[in-house]
This record gives sequence, structure tokens and C-alpha cells, in this order.
Amino acid sequence: MSTTTSPNSAQDAALDLPQDTIPADLTDLGFTAQPETIRVIAAMSGGVDSSVVAAMLARAGYDVVGLTMQLYDHGAALAKKGACCAGRDIHDARRVAEAMGFPHYVLDYESLFRESVIDEFADSYLAGATPIPCIRCNEKVKFQDLMSMARDLGGECLATGHYVRRLMGPNGPELHRAADPSRDQSYFLFTTTREQLDFLRFPLGSVPTKAQTRAMANAFGLSVADKPDSQDICFVPDGRYADLIQKLRPGAIEPGEICHVDGRVLGAHQGIINYTIGQRRGLGLTDPDAPGEPLFVVKLDAEARRVIVGPRTALAVRQVPVGEINWLGDAPFDQAPPEGWEVEVKVRSTRPPRAARIHPQSDRRAIVELTNPEEGVAPGQACVFYAPDSTRVLGGGWIQRR
Repeated sequence: MSTTTSPNSAQDAALDLPQDTIPADLTDLGFTAQPETIRVIAAMSGGVDSSVVAAMLARAGYDVVGLTMQLYDHGAALAKKGACCAGRDIHDARRVAEAMGFPHYVLDYESLFRESVIDEFADSYLAGATPIPCIRCNEKVKFQDLMSMARDLGGECLATGHYVRRLMGPNGPELHRAADPSRDQSYFLFTTTREQLDFLRFPLGSVPTKAQTRAMANAFGLSVADKPDSQDICFVPDGRYADLIQKLRPGAIEPGEICHVDGRVLGAHQGIINYTIGQRRGLGLTDPDAPGEPLFVVKLDAEARRVIVGPRTALAVRQVPVGEINWLGDAPFDQAPPEGWEVEVKVRSTRPPRAARIHPQSDRRAIVELTNPEEGVAPGQACVFYAPDSTRVLGGGWIQRR
């Protein structure tokens, strides 16, 4: 744990910044009291985004306290590039707090992160799913334990560096996509509940470009101003998922058959964790009955240890079963009209929203009917709901097996 209130040249430079350097709407957190009477807990990953949030709120006069999660062993993590919440990033977050003159605390969440995120990641891959650990981290670590700690420290809100907007609607705070579509992170925050939205703040959601965020970091003289964005999954910075899973679950990866959708055996594999739905590259086989037609992974049958492949047409999906739904709409989810909820959905983080209807089966499960078929819909990915012709996020759920 570390704290500091000693100003230095970077803090002095920030205090001399013109008032219009930081747009007023970015530091308006929706409180009627004066900023100096409001304690804001800033979640600091050590990257430029969360650092700018903490710095500009401190500059605006809020009583800022920085919190950083340690998710890895210090020694092992120092050498990892592209990770977050590790040795170098903790150091960077501490330097920003020292520069801006507010307290900073490091919280040891290694055990919780391993149990709630890393172990589930490994088990999901072994079960033939394609998990998104960043969403689980937000859901089970950042917006639960970190938020609880923020309350314990007397915070009136938890501010993060996510690119998403919290806007007030007629029924309370709503979750909306970021002003910059290229930076929008709403897909990764669909599990955020109404209660959590009451406490959360996302100051960067209204920033038009990432370049402006870096400009603010430079204006504050922050050491992380030119720090690259983190890449890949934080605990797999080299992208070698299979190696990590083999290490976590030794002996659990078993070979099996690669079969065509019509039942023919076309080859063999050394573990289904090496494949994802929609994959084409790296299969190393052809269909002898159609040698010129490319093959794609259509399904992963973990129980039978089979990788099912087929032509591209076999990837098209119209109906998507979704579970563990978090609904942020105004009316109760299971009280949909007979034709279902009219929405737009994203079934991959990199794809634009598509027209669909949600047919609830309970308050936590539904069938999502896509207006036009989508390819590469994979169990374990998220299906996020958006209001049609709007930036509002209506929640989402986890794609289940068909």
C-alpha cells in the first residue's frame, strides 16, 4: 500500500493549466455539492485512460483516492508486456498519484482474480466455449470487490477509464455507447447492473477521440502519456492461450477427430482448445469431395472431443440462445410484447449491432432471433442488446450452445 500528498513539478504544472483544458462535462459527475466535499475513488490500471481520469478529477478539485488491483505476482509480472494490473502498471499508477498529489492504494486481488476469471477461462475453453475474461473481470472483480472497497473508503462514486457513457434517463441512470465509436467499450460492460450504475462514473465516455485523452495526459505532464494501449488478454499477453491452459490444466487437453458436418472424419486434432467457431486458418485439411471449397470450424463438441467443420454456409445462424441475462430496459424483461423486444445486438465485440428480436424464456434466458443470419456465433461470447436507433445499452447475456 502506498500513499502520498507531496506535490511535485507535474502537479504544479497541472494546477497552472487553463480551466478550459479539460471540458467541463468530463468532470461533472452529477453531484450538487462542491467537488472538494466529494470523495471520488479512481480505479487506476496504470494505463493512460484511467490515469487521465484520476488526474483530471483531482485537478477539478475532487477528493480523489486511487485504487489499483494487483492481479499477478510482482516479480513474474514485471517482465510481461501488454498486461495490466501487474508490476509495471502498478508502478505507473503510483507515479501518477504522486505527481498529482492524491493517495493511492494497491489491493491484492490475485486469489480472487484466479478463481473468478483465470480458472473459468481455462475451464470454458476446455468445454468448447470461447470466453471473454475481460467481461468477467469487470463483473466479478472490478464492479464487486473494488466497488465494495470504494464504499468502505468513503467514496461517493467509483470513476473508471472505460469508454462508455452514463446518462440520466427518466427512470434513473442509463448505460450508453461512447461518443467515439472506435473506442466504445459497452460490449464489455453489459453485465453492469442498475445498482452499480448509480455508483459508477465514466468521464471519458464523452471524449471524441483517444488523441484528446493523450493530449490531456501530456497537458498534465503524466509519465504514461505515450504509453501504448494494452493488447490481448491481460494474463495471456503473448496470445498463446493453449500454452496457458495446458499449464493450468495439465493432462486435460486430449486429441480427437476433425469431422465434416455430414459425419465424415477428415483428420485429427491435438485439443479443441486450439480451435474457435468460424476459424479457417490453421486447419491443415481439405474436403476430398470438394477440394476447392474452404472449410471452417462450425462446432466444438467437447464431450466427444470432436471439431466439426463445414462450408461457410454452415456458419450462418438465425437463432441464438442466451443465458445469464442482465436487463437494463425500463420494463421487466420477461414482460415482452408478443413479438418480442425489438433491439439491435452485437454477437462479437468487433461487429456492428444488427437488428434482432429477443424472445424471453424467463427473466434470465431468451432466444435472440436475428433479422439476418450471422456467421461465427460462438458459445461463451456475449450477445449485447442496444435500443434501436439509439446509443443506449439494454443489457445482454452469454451465448449458449444450440
